[in-house]
Amino acid sequence: MRLILMTGKGGVGKTSMAAATGLRCAELGYKTLVLSTDPAHSLADSFDIEMGHEPKLVCDNLWGAELDALQELEQNWGMVKRYITEVLQARGLDGVQAEELAILPGMDEIFGLVRVFRHHKEGHFDVLIIDSAPTGTALRLLSIPEVAGWYMRRLYKPLEKVAMYLRPFVEPIFRPIAGFSLPDKKMMDVPYEFYEKIDALGKILTDHMVTSVRLVTNPEKMVIKESLRAYAYLSLYDISVDLVISNRIIPAEVTDPYFQYWKENQSTYRQEIIDNFSPLPVKEVPLYLREICGMAALEKLKELLYGDEDPAQVYYSKSTFNIQQTKEGFELELSVPGIPKEQIQLSKNGDELNIRIGNHRRNMVLPQVLATLKTTGAEMLDDRLVIRFVE
Repeated sequence: MRLILMTGKGGVGKTSMAAATGLRCAELGYKTLVLSTDPAHSLADSFDIEMGHEPKLVCDNLWGAELDALQELEQNWGMVKRYITEVLQARGLDGVQAEELAILPGMDEIFGLVRVFRHHKEGHFDVLIIDSAPTGTALRLLSIPEVAGWYMRRLYKPLEKVAMYLRPFVEPIFRPIAGFSLPDKKMMDVPYEFYEKIDALGKILTDHMVTSVRLVTNPEKMVIKESLRAYAYLSLYDISVDLVISNRIIPAEVTDPYFQYWKENQSTYRQEIIDNFSPLPVKEVPLYLREICGMAALEKLKELLYGDEDPAQVYYSKSTFNIQQTKEGFELELSVPGIPKEQIQLSKNGDELNIRIGNHRRNMVLPQVLATLKTTGAEMLDDRLVIRFVE
């Protein structure tokens, strides 16, 4: 299965691009699903048909769906949710409050990942196109596999062993006092089984021949800046970006003086997008006369965007992570395009390298060849961060 994620700042047109990409893939004979994981769904509006949680046929070879986090929660987390609700009710909360608080923050992003993994595992579709949430939420979603792995290694598994050992001794005393039972092994296994699905998807997300992110941007200063940061953060997690779509370009035939300032600005920013994202390919899409809604408008967008091309192809692939041996030891190279050195913080703790860029952090588990070595400094070479390791 080919996996394509469309993301960008809110309002740049990523849903339209996802829908048009799906339409072209279906036209080429691929069984294609366009799945919206954005809490503020607009995919149904783009296709101008009703949609729900389960895939619905839009046209030949094309299905659409809008993720319902509550349904995913019940399917994947129902047992744990009911236990948390029981605990909260025992502590005095009423039924409605307990039910609401049993849904932990960020679970909708996690369920989005589990849904993607399920479709990949079932193999019913050739191409899965994700109309993801705006950039910040999408980055949290894509970093979940690695973050979840850190918590499982450091906290959950050690605590699970202790809890299972102590439960037979503590439960007879605990239950009458607290009003609820300690979790049993079946309950404790659910989060780990959940994590195993996310971990498996993490390997899929970093396979550059399977998964690509496509950044949708507009020729505006703030939008370009956010897209560049997203590109750097995705590189930090070794998730491939293979295409940039520059949307809402004012056509040359528009000569009204009212738009002169915007056209001049766009001319500058269009070149900035090409220069800043090089060597990534950039596709430009003109500003439409009317909103893109319905199959006729999407057909036109599909032609402008791809023409005779196959959108399922990998437009660009380059590893963002590389280890090479030197005379002194080893060097670890990471691609962090557009990020100045002063915004990067590094620290090493045992077999983990902690990398922080702005408000995003990655706890990278180092390969064994580097885990026992010490770091002797780092430097920026163009857009690559080079970290040196020695005995």
